[in-house]
Amino acid sequence: MKVVSVRLDQKEIEMIEKLAKAHKKDKSAVTRELIDCGWYFLALKNYKDAKLSLGSLAEQLELTVAETLDLLAEFGITAPIDYADYLKGYEAFSRKK
Repeated sequence: MKVVSVRLDQKEIEMIEKLAKAHKKDKSAVTRELIDCGWYFLALKNYKDAKLSLGSLAEQLELTVAETLDLLAEFGITAPIDYADYLKGYEAFSRKK
């Protein structure tokens, strides 16, 4: 693990402290979780805005296509699957074996 210095506003620090207290976690753990959530949010937004294909989204999130479809459904984002997406998912699945 690497240490990174980040400048935050007082409001951001207070939000992190509030979340840490509510979830009984340290501020570093909460901050890492927020970064992960932000990464997922940005990737999902890019997919919804047609800036990413389903296969690219799955790859970016390090998920299978099936897991990605479940995640999209959880957030109410429709995912039309074309044959190219199917093939990318199949290739990714085959590599994981």
